Amino acid sequence: MNAIAGFRNIGISAHIDSGKTTLTERILFYAGKIHKIEEVRGGGSGATMDHMELEKERGITITSAATTVFWDDKQINIIDTPGHVDFTVEVERSLRVLDGAILVLCSVGGVQSQSITVDRQMKRYRVPRLCFVNKMDRTGADPHKAVTELREKLKLNPVLMQLPIGTEDKFNGVVDLITMKAYYFDGERGETVREEEIPADMLDDCEAQREVMLEELTNFHDDLMELVLEGEEVSEDMIHEAVLNGVQSLEMVPVFMGSAFKDKGVQKLLDAVNRYLPSPITAEPPKATDLDNGEAVELEPDPEKDCVAMAFKITEEQFGQVTYTRIYQGTLKKGETVVNTRTGRKMRVGRLVRMHADHKENIDSAGAGDIIAMVGVDCASGDTFCGGESNFACESIFVPEPVISLAVYPKDNAASTKMSKALDRFRKEDPTFRVSVDHESNDTIIAGMGELHLEVYLERMKREYSAEIEVGPPQVNYRETIKRPADYDYTHKKQTGGSGQFGRCIGSIFPLESDSEENFEFHNNIKGGTIPSEFIPSCEKGFQDIMEKGPLAGFPMIKIGVNLDDGKTHEVDSSDNAFRATARGAMKQAIGKAKPILLEPIMKVEIETPSEYQGGVVGSISSRRGIIAGIDTKADDTCIITCSVPLSEMFGYSTTLRSATAGKAAFSMEFEKYEQTPANVQEEVIKERAEKAS
Repeated sequence: MNAIAGFRNIGISAHIDSGKTTLTERILFYAGKIHKIEEVRGGGSGATMDHMELEKERGITITSAATTVFWDDKQINIIDTPGHVDFTVEVERSLRVLDGAILVLCSVGGVQSQSITVDRQMKRYRVPRLCFVNKMDRTGADPHKAVTELREKLKLNPVLMQLPIGTEDKFNGVVDLITMKAYYFDGERGETVREEEIPADMLDDCEAQREVMLEELTNFHDDLMELVLEGEEVSEDMIHEAVLNGVQSLEMVPVFMGSAFKDKGVQKLLDAVNRYLPSPITAEPPKATDLDNGEAVELEPDPEKDCVAMAFKITEEQFGQVTYTRIYQGTLKKGETVVNTRTGRKMRVGRLVRMHADHKENIDSAGAGDIIAMVGVDCASGDTFCGGESNFACESIFVPEPVISLAVYPKDNAASTKMSKALDRFRKEDPTFRVSVDHESNDTIIAGMGELHLEVYLERMKREYSAEIEVGPPQVNYRETIKRPADYDYTHKKQTGGSGQFGRCIGSIFPLESDSEENFEFHNNIKGGTIPSEFIPSCEKGFQDIMEKGPLAGFPMIKIGVNLDDGKTHEVDSSDNAFRATARGAMKQAIGKAKPILLEPIMKVEIETPSEYQGGVVGSISSRRGIIAGIDTKADDTCIITCSVPLSEMFGYSTTLRSATAGKAAFSMEFEKYEQTPANVQEEVIKERAEKAS
């Protein structure tokens, strides 16, 4: 168990271009894992963690990559995750298996749209975090502003642990408010940390800021509170203890700072990871479901117990599938047999490896709390593996619904085989990438989280599979719902010689709140067995059948609740099939009266542009039915425009934005909500679908 106490499983998450991958590259260098630093953009072979060709070309992270480093006496398993919202599932599944995280903010940009998404994901999985304010060397760098935004926009409790020595091009190092010493980073790549006294002109400011820090820490340590109230000196150990309590209770976020690109502040951040982020022992215990009795169980990081491990990410490589796995309990050994509890299939563990980006180091076993990979195992993302007598399923990963789709056509038979191989693999790797066949047109439809998401997969099909494909225009994934409640009273009667079919359902349907987590709710209000309990699941299935295709344009229906209040059966002719058909008829009858409407996906869009182009950008958003939520002007004369725009209006926007701002503006967008489509757009969509069907 002592070895497990030395593990730190951490992720590095942030908005696009905040410097996550650059920070990871420096961590690898200072921990002795690599001997030459490469940059994300520019010459050389590209950053270690961006190992895909596409990542190197575009200068963005597409897939999360894993590596292990040692810092002092601790083993740190690091996952570098993408910042681009189109690859949000990569962040989602990484945070699901991590014990702690570093939230990276740009000192100029502060809290940006994807920082908000990442923070929401961290809160969903209750991941304790540190914050690193990066790019302190940039014009307009302001750590205090970043702290204010952490408090106001993310509703966190940030506490500055350091102050910068100079900012922008005069940024030289940091003052540690715990030790009250100044730290400089010397040597060719900042590898030598030099400790000095605090510069005289900063002393008053540092003492004032230390008071603020101690005041905040009194909430997390009773003895410290007493000493502060009495004006006594507080020991460094006690401060560390208070920070640890605050971080691990998720009630505080310590803020560190530096410039990864300029090799400053990274070693002090690593010290903080070791000191404040939890080990698998002190982290919140992960939960699983015992499949034998349906009860919730807490997993223990004990290497002697039955093995429980979870596959959180899958990639297909030359020698077979690589399954990234977090071991929660027990020990996973090469040559042993484990059971995939989703399929019930037994599986022999062939090859175990420790990952370093795309390099692999063979190992014979790994224990509770570790993150490793299995090679050549056939499974899906989110599967649980158990050894011994255990039959558990780990909590699954939240997977958002795709909002955009494209039709893809192979050019010939050879391309068809390659395309289906590629699509099979991508679907297995990425739960947000969906593949289906449109039965009316027989087209293959791929769906995902945004244009960039699908663009990357199309590019990978061409490069990795040499598949020659053509692509149809992008399609918006509309949804349908109802505006008002409606009753149903439907009898299904079918007599065709021999036993017939009979069922009657009485009840109502109603619209769910737009912010409801559920898309379908079923309430069984049957009293006195007017419909026997064994037919109730068939009724529920029948109602859900109709949800798959709405009456307006055949899009899936969402946000509908169903009350089943009464009914009637026949002792001979009633059956599961009869009641499923009854429920289908009842649902159709009610939807017809409930004023069905079309919903369109609304995207949250963030545009960063030089202030001189602000008017033109705002005008172009308004012309696309967009609503401006806020405009924030930064110190370097750029402004951030946040707005909500229908997805159907955003196709080709990158070209429009580039030409309107001389290529100086950039934007990111993510799905925000579904909203009622204006009547004229609804008519157009219905007409278009009808033409396509005919």
